[in-house]
Amino acid sequence: MMEHPVNRRLEVYRRLLGYLKPYWKQVALGYSAMLLATLANLIIPQVLKAAVDVGLVNQDISALLRASALILGIGLIRGAAGFGQRYYGEWLTHRFAYDFRNRYYDRVQRLSFAFHNRSQTGDLMSRATSDISETERFIGIGLMDLVATIMLIVGVTVAMFLLEARLAAIALLPLPVLLVATVRFGSNIRPKFKRIQEQLAVLSTTMQESLTGIRVIKAFAREPHELEKFDKDNRAWFQRRYTVIKMWANNWPFFTFTLSMSIFLLLWFGGPMAMEEIITAGTLFAMITYVLMLNGPVQRLGFLVNLAATAGASAGRVFEIIDTPNEVVEKPDAKLVETVLGEVLFKDVGFAYQAGRSILSEVTFRVRPGQTFALMGPTGAGKSTITNLIPRFYDATEGQILVDGLDIRDWNLSELRRNVGIVMQDSFLFSSNIADNIAYGRPDSAREEIIDAAKAARAHEFIERFPEGYDTIVGERGVTLSGGQKQRIAIARALLTDPRILILDDSTSSVDTETEHLIQQALTVLMQGRTTFVIAQRLLTLKKADCILVVDHGRVIQRGTHEELLDLGGLYREIYDLQLKDQEEFSAMQETG
Repeated sequence: MMEHPVNRRLEVYRRLLGYLKPYWKQVALGYSAMLLATLANLIIPQVLKAAVDVGLVNQDISALLRASALILGIGLIRGAAGFGQRYYGEWLTHRFAYDFRNRYYDRVQRLSFAFHNRSQTGDLMSRATSDISETERFIGIGLMDLVATIMLIVGVTVAMFLLEARLAAIALLPLPVLLVATVRFGSNIRPKFKRIQEQLAVLSTTMQESLTGIRVIKAFAREPHELEKFDKDNRAWFQRRYTVIKMWANNWPFFTFTLSMSIFLLLWFGGPMAMEEIITAGTLFAMITYVLMLNGPVQRLGFLVNLAATAGASAGRVFEIIDTPNEVVEKPDAKLVETVLGEVLFKDVGFAYQAGRSILSEVTFRVRPGQTFALMGPTGAGKSTITNLIPRFYDATEGQILVDGLDIRDWNLSELRRNVGIVMQDSFLFSSNIADNIAYGRPDSAREEIIDAAKAARAHEFIERFPEGYDTIVGERGVTLSGGQKQRIAIARALLTDPRILILDDSTSSVDTETEHLIQQALTVLMQGRTTFVIAQRLLTLKKADCILVVDHGRVIQRGTHEELLDLGGLYREIYDLQLKDQEEFSAMQETG
């Protein structure tokens, strides 16, 4: 059963208010100050009434002086209360933003690879920045101002009826119309703000993609095209914003005019009543003061409803991410394994990113502790998907994967991933120094350990050539380093964690022949005693593996050592004939010659 849209909106605001619960003391102080300021405002027209009726009409100077002193005292109280309202309102605003942004970021970090494959970085960034900024403006000081405005309207209404009920009933006739118009305005404008925020996310995505690919853009002289694409998205954002501007412009004069009608009615009906002494001049003056007191708040009410609508739309977009279910969930009774050997067993494993689109099917193999398993096959065959299932970046949709005899779904997720070191095909480095990037998996590592890992990965020599050595800042995504240098730092990063299972996903694809030879020398020593999965396109990288799995269309079609697979023929033999046969025959001729 579909939830009613009004209920959905109310649920969003209820959840937002839940973020203020831990700070109930600040909420109590802020709203108490707001209440005191509102009550002080309501007293002023009563003091003015007494000043007119007693001081002016009776020409009583002492009454005027008392009224002046009282208004001065009320002003001091209002000033102190206003400070408390503003201080705690702003404090709650930014504390809420701090907590809400952390909650959102934590959720984004914990969602699975599948979620990030579907999501766009620019959209996620827009929700973290623009949407949360729009929400924070309302939930703290904005909400407090809205409550203060509503209390003032109610207080003024009650005070006017207590002064002169008949005149109040006439003067406040436009108020229900104003309130209905304001609520209707807020209801109509909320979905439009949601569309604005969605388009802003598109704009952020376009900008993020352009900035990330700036080198490609410049290489192909596509700056005009990128500007045209950005301008198109920016224009769409402006058109949506312009729709809101027109709505605001059309409604604002009506709000102001409706309030002016109350002053008109007061003077039209109240003036003769005062001249006929049905009411005192002070009462009429107080009534006019009360209505004028509503002028700012009622006009601000439209702004606050606008703000509430924006916050609701923006918060809804943030909650969409927070409420996204995680495809990979750790069991409550997940096990911590003290000693990890590194045995990996796949039993009839199948996987599909989406229903009906199978990527892997009936994959079965066993890797003994310390063995090196190589995976090879055409691009898109499913090699990386197999290794991505081991640390549970995704969960297999069929079959079972065991590490040391324990189903990986029963492992503590952090413990499992700490024991799986990965060097991905696209090595990502953070905008920090080289030492921090190597120690990312073990931030408490000593400098000597970092250097040892770099030496093992054959990275120490080129790092030392930098003026600042290991303290060299690598720039965004490691832009100041070559592909081979980034790859070797990534290998050092994986090795420093000393994992029992090592995954090398085409980790030598970005290096030259000489660098590849150096890395292979290091890996030959480092893979001893460690279960290793190697994915590579070049057979030279795979020849020494204990077992080679040939994968095609998501299935293991051949398995065996290099020599066994050559005897079998098939895909492996075809690739060997293309890549290595002539090279090996030439080397053999040189040796015999």
